[in-house]
Amino acid sequence: MRPFRPLLALAAVLVALLPGLSQQAAADAGDTLAAPVLEPQGLDQSVCTDTPLRLTFDQPVRLGKSGQLQVHHADGTLVDVVDLADQGTYQRSIGGALTDYGEVHRWYYEPVVLDGATASIYLHYVLDPGQEYYVTLDEGFFRGQPGITDQETWRFRTQEGPEPGSSELTVDQAGGADFCTVQGAVDFVPDDNTEDVHIEVGPGTYREIVYVPQWKPHLTVSGQGAGTTVIGYPNNSVLNGDAAMSDVPARQSYCPRRVLPQPDRFNCWRAAFGVDADDFRLADVTIHNTTPDGGSQAEAFRGNGDQIVLERVDVLSYQDSLRLQGRAFVTDSYIEGDVDFVWGTGGVFVQDSELKSLDIGYINQIRNAVDGPGNVFVNTELTRAEGVPDGSVLLGRIDDRFLGSQVAFIDTTMDAHIAPVGWGITGADCAEAAEQIRYWEYGSTDPAGNPVDVSQRLPCSRQLDAAEAERWRDPATLLDGWDPRQD
Repeated sequence: MRPFRPLLALAAVLVALLPGLSQQAAADAGDTLAAPVLEPQGLDQSVCTDTPLRLTFDQPVRLGKSGQLQVHHADGTLVDVVDLADQGTYQRSIGGALTDYGEVHRWYYEPVVLDGATASIYLHYVLDPGQEYYVTLDEGFFRGQPGITDQETWRFRTQEGPEPGSSELTVDQAGGADFCTVQGAVDFVPDDNTEDVHIEVGPGTYREIVYVPQWKPHLTVSGQGAGTTVIGYPNNSVLNGDAAMSDVPARQSYCPRRVLPQPDRFNCWRAAFGVDADDFRLADVTIHNTTPDGGSQAEAFRGNGDQIVLERVDVLSYQDSLRLQGRAFVTDSYIEGDVDFVWGTGGVFVQDSELKSLDIGYINQIRNAVDGPGNVFVNTELTRAEGVPDGSVLLGRIDDRFLGSQVAFIDTTMDAHIAPVGWGITGADCAEAAEQIRYWEYGSTDPAGNPVDVSQRLPCSRQLDAAEAERWRDPATLLDGWDPRQD
């Protein structure tokens, strides 16, 4: 296992990126807290095996510097420990993820989240179904809290859960469903799954990193509507990506299923919602990487499989918001960000969607192989946040490693924030790229419906003719015969 970074350094990252820690600083360390309300509590009603533990105090609470929270089976067997002084407490496995070398990957995460007077504890492991548990707490774990030592004070039992092989699973953070977390439902799906499985997620905000490994294909995750069902986490490169993994041995850190072996060594771990499986569909949810502006590369959704579909999904982040590698289809969705906020390899077909620029930057960065499929946008709307200047955003950019890239914007409504030049190349010029690059455009209009002046576009970009545009409006043209509209 990789050596854990010094606690002070990790604390600095979490204070900057995870809002719960910053809130605890407002609490008064010297106050004595009343006994908290404990959840889950009691044996009358069973709870999800992936339930978080919560304590609600009568005033804002603050973590101590040491102490343990322990979860025990009814017979006293220790099940899990959150130890504030143990560096390993701040890491966990998610989704059984394995590195490119077959070793278990562990994410950094925040096991205790403070929100005013409520503390939520996210355990390292899912509990066993149909079992009784009790929780103990050391004095000083929360400042001013005397601790819980009696085995009867905080006791609960887990539900039996769905039948093995169930194809319809439910998730509700408030309880009353098969699982309390999206990851709990994903984990329940059998390895090497061959049947379609539907995971329905209830309303609410699910604060979790979700990972679907490549051996769990044929999944559909659907919510109750974007804005109603929100899944997200402040995951990013500093916490779990290149910045965090650069000193870790390859066997413990390299990404599985790498499309581009060298640049993709570590960047699979930093998404809020990551998928390495084929035949995955996401619908009617918001995926939000809550890393703040300037907090490093931070995908909201990363899809790294074949035949991935996003429909009626809001994708929110700043840098690298939506990353898709392999054949993917996005429809009736909303994507926002500032730098390369739609990117990956390809082919990716995006239709009937809004792409909103939050700042000066670039909408797209594609890295497809020469003559390989890239990104095609049809009937999309390019909008901007208040204050984003005219002429400050490029449709797309590539660097000299990927001069064969393909990006097409067809029937696009674009505001004046799109720069007249339209496109960018780093490390090369049009003379070098002209024979390979496929920067294409057709039928661009402004919000009033007037044709956009494309006379100043990058010289090696091209305006398609009507027949070419009609051909590329068909997803099957890009996606090697796959038309998701027929699924």
